[in-house]
Amino acid sequence: MNKNIERIVKAVKDPFWLVGVYLRKASPLIKDDKLFVKIEYFLAMKKVLHLDNPVTFNEKIQWLKIYDTNAVHAKLVDKGEVKAIVGAMIGEEYIIPTLGIWSTFDEIDFDRLPNQFVLKCTHDSGGIFICKDKSRLDMVAARKTIMKNYNKKYFYEHRENPYKHVVPRIIAEPYLEDESGWQLKDYKIFCFNGKPKFVEVDYDRYKNHKLNVYDLDWNFIDFYMTSPNDPDVKIEKPERLVLMLRLAEVLAKDETFVRVDFYSVKGKVYFGELTYHPGAGMVEFHPKEYDKILGEMLKLPYEDTSC
Repeated sequence: MNKNIERIVKAVKDPFWLVGVYLRKASPLIKDDKLFVKIEYFLAMKKVLHLDNPVTFNEKIQWLKIYDTNAVHAKLVDKGEVKAIVGAMIGEEYIIPTLGIWSTFDEIDFDRLPNQFVLKCTHDSGGIFICKDKSRLDMVAARKTIMKNYNKKYFYEHRENPYKHVVPRIIAEPYLEDESGWQLKDYKIFCFNGKPKFVEVDYDRYKNHKLNVYDLDWNFIDFYMTSPNDPDVKIEKPERLVLMLRLAEVLAKDETFVRVDFYSVKGKVYFGELTYHPGAGMVEFHPKEYDKILGEMLKLPYEDTSC
């Protein structure tokens, strides 16, 4: 089924989804951030957003989108700027090298790039072009993928405050694979009030994206967020899990909530990114009660963090 047909089927099954699409297109016309997130949340979650007394994880993430205006976060979500900051905090050896960074696609000197590399925009989430063999590089496809994301005003997608002032650029990094030889699993460490609590492992991203969740002792937790899990897939405990957790705690210090992502490549740990609002605060939990369970783990600045 092609993407256009998929969108038509989705719109028929869920007209609220289609209204949400047009809401995001009209986002720059809606000046009130609080009004926008309330409308978008209702369309996505089919329930009213309680910003005055948030209880669930999603509600509290929405609260942080509106009220957490830490200016440093703009640099920490910028895929170019974040490297120097994080490198100074945990060590340059955990930073993926930058092969180049440019203001426009036409500035990229592909002759200087290695045979394998990845391109991504510094100001968005998820947009990436992978080149595994430069002799077969599809320049049209590369430009189309990158420019689709480059031209996106990411702040207006969901009103995530850190993205409001990030200047769009294009960054190139080495292509990395883990022990599988064909993919790079994400180890996403969820940190609540400065402390790691559990790890989400994203895998099969380019075939049939799944994720499994583990506690800090690497016991499987049977819940997932948006993408499905697979209890029959046994993800081995990373060799340097303790190191990842220690680094995550350093980066999460003084943060109300942050997800710290790492990669494990041939025994080495690399920092991936920092995420302050997973799923833009509209995560589809399975089972649903985990929205409240995680909400109880997350204490907002005005709540008692002693328990």
